[in-house]
Amino acid sequence: MRAGNLGIEMKKICLGLSILLGGTLPALAQNVIAENPAQMADVLRSFGYRAELTTDNGGDPKIASSSGGANFSIFFYGCSNGTNCDAISFSAAFDLDPGSNTNLMNDWNQKKRYSKAYLDDEQDPVIDMDVYLGDGGVSIDNFRYWVDTWERAVGDFKVHIDF
Repeated sequence: MRAGNLGIEMKKICLGLSILLGGTLPALAQNVIAENPAQMADVLRSFGYRAELTTDNGGDPKIASSSGGANFSIFFYGCSNGTNCDAISFSAAFDLDPGSNTNLMNDWNQKKRYSKAYLDDEQDPVIDMDVYLGDGGVSIDNFRYWVDTWERAVGDFKVHIDF
């Protein structure tokens, strides 16, 4: 290949790469990040969920929502003075009379991969699911996957605890 043709080929390669990268940059800007709780609440609303942005007892952001007849919260972690968070935890608690038992929670934890269950101080069952969103967050599609995973877990958990 002559030097002139090599230069033309390099220009074509560079143009192709710039088009390719230019097409992916807007998608990166659309990532769901824990650093922006308001954006996360908006994304949840776009999925059809209620999403009320508040703060927890420590001053960190918190989103109140519901799924399948169960209220849940999204707590933000890794925060610095209520900002710059890098992770979230979905959490739902169920008020059962007379409560639940450790064996039922252990059974859940042995069989489930992403969520964990435990008893609160009143022996009521709680289910949590942690999601790390640092290093640029996740795409909206990936966040939808985690929301769907949470919704299935809550539904399965309600059956598991006979709620």
